[in-house]
Amino acid sequence: MTREFLYRGHTVQQLQEMSMDHFIKLLTSRQRRSLKRGLTEPQRKLLAKIRKFKKLGSTKPIRTHVRDMIILPEMVGLTVWVHNGKEFQPVEVRAEMIGHRLGEFVITNKPVRHGRPGVGATKSSMYVPLK
Repeated sequence: MTREFLYRGHTVQQLQEMSMDHFIKLLTSRQRRSLKRGLTEPQRKLLAKIRKFKKLGSTKPIRTHVRDMIILPEMVGLTVWVHNGKEFQPVEVRAEMIGHRLGEFVITNKPVRHGRPGVGATKSSMYVPLK
């Protein structure tokens, strides 16, 4: 028995059929304010590209640098490749991600791994035996 995801009491199907104005009222204040001010030009281009790909049923990856795009219900089910500053990483948009930003799901820094010093790191490491 699987539970269906609800966003503020609405199913994903209901959210997709909802008008944008009605959906914006369901969001948190930060996202609501961002969308009420209007989409930026890169965000508009990304949304147009997403709508075009959904209409055509294309499997080609959607690549973007727009990390501040708020995930809308019409994006659910798509895989968007988001740039992390070095390369594009895939983000499979699920219903639980609605209302978040694309950049939240792609880490931009590499976690630091502290290990043993390499050759030449310090004067004393010169005498550390190599494996």
